[in-house]
Amino acid sequence: MPETTNETTVNEPTSTTGASIHLQQVTKEYRGQERPAVDHVDIEIRAGEILVLVGPSGCGKTTTLKMINRLIEPTSGRIVLDGEDVTNRDADELRRHIGYVIQAGGLFPHMTVGTNIGLVPGMLGWDKSRIASRIDELLELVDLDPAVYRDRYPRELSGGQQQRVGVARALAADPPVLLMDEPFGAVDPITRQRLQDELLNIQEELGKTIVMVTHDFDEAVKLGDRIAILDVGARVAQLDTPEEILTNPTEDFVVDFIGKGAALKTLSLTRISDAPLKAGTTARAGSSSAEAVARARAAGHKYVVVLDERDRPLRWHQLDELEKTTTIGPEADEDLPTLARRATLNEALDTMLTASQNGVIVTGRRDTYVGYLTVDTVMSFMSPEEPNATADGAEGSA
Repeated sequence: MPETTNETTVNEPTSTTGASIHLQQVTKEYRGQERPAVDHVDIEIRAGEILVLVGPSGCGKTTTLKMINRLIEPTSGRIVLDGEDVTNRDADELRRHIGYVIQAGGLFPHMTVGTNIGLVPGMLGWDKSRIASRIDELLELVDLDPAVYRDRYPRELSGGQQQRVGVARALAADPPVLLMDEPFGAVDPITRQRLQDELLNIQEELGKTIVMVTHDFDEAVKLGDRIAILDVGARVAQLDTPEEILTNPTEDFVVDFIGKGAALKTLSLTRISDAPLKAGTTARAGSSSAEAVARARAAGHKYVVVLDERDRPLRWHQLDELEKTTTIGPEADEDLPTLARRATLNEALDTMLTASQNGVIVTGRRDTYVGYLTVDTVMSFMSPEEPNATADGAEGSA
C-alpha cells in the first residue's frame, strides 16, 4: 500500500434540484379492513435530501411511498409538492415528473436499454436528438458505456446492470423527486454495496429529493440523510438523522427495531469522504517505471498506485517489482481493495479485513482515484474523545 503523510478530504457541496414534499394527514383505508393501512401520516421531506422509510412488514411504508406519486390514491389528506397540492392533479401527468425505481429496475423486457430510458422523455414530447443525447448522458452517469449497453435488452444484463438502467430511466426527464421501493433488494451483497455507493455519487452530483423504502436498517443508516421509522399504520415512531436514532432513540419500539449492537453501527455513521485520506504516489500505465520509483523513494513511499488514462486505479506496485520493468504495464488487479468515497467506514474495515490489507483505495466520481484510507484512521473514529487522533501518523502497507 502506498505511504504518505499528505492528506485530502473529499466532501464537495451538492446543488439541490429536488422538491420539498409534505404529506399532510394522509390516510389510506381499504374496504373490509378494521384499521387504515396508513393512518393520518404527517411527514415533511426536505428538498434535496434522502429520506428512508423503514419499519416492520405490513407497517404501511410502501403504501406511503406509492401515495406520493399516486400509484395508490389516498383516502384523505393532502400531498404537497414544492408548495402545490397535487392530490387532485392528473395522476398520469404527475407520475411523468416523479422518478420511480423498483426491484430489478422494472424494465420492459421487449425494449432495448435506450428505449427504456427514453420512454418518459418521449411521452413528454422531447425530440429524438435530445432523447438520444440524454440516454447516453445517463448511461455514463450510472457507469455503463453507452456504446456497449444502449442497444442491449434487459435479459442481456446482470441484476446490478438492470438496476443501474432502472435508475437511469427514473432520472430521464430530470424529475425533482425520485421514489425507490426496495431498489437493491434483489441483488447480491457486493453488487448492493456498489449500487448504494453509485446512488450516493449520483445524488451528490444531482441533488434530487429521494424517498426510499427498505427493510434493511443498515442500508437506511448508510443512505439516509434522515430516517423515518414507521410502526403499524405508518405511525412515525421517530424521524431523525441516523446519528440521533442510533444514539437517542425516542421510544421502546425504536430501540427494539434497531436491535442490540447499535453501538457497533457507529462506523456506519461516517463516510470515507469525512475521513482524512492519504494521497500516495501515483503513475499512469505506460509511463516510465524508473521515474515513478524515483518519485516514490523521494517521498519515502514503498508503493506506487497505477492509474489508467481516466485516472481510475488499476493496481498498486511495490517498488522492487517496478524496478524490474522499464514501463508500467496496464494490467488491472481484480482483487484491488477499492471503495467509493461515499462508502462507510464500516464497509472500509470489512474490505480491509477481507483483503488482508490495512488500507483501501478510495475512488470518487466516475471511479477516479482520490486517495487511500488506512486502518489506523478507521479505528481512530471509534474513539469518542478524538475521532482523528491517530490519522496524522497512520501509514498504509500491504
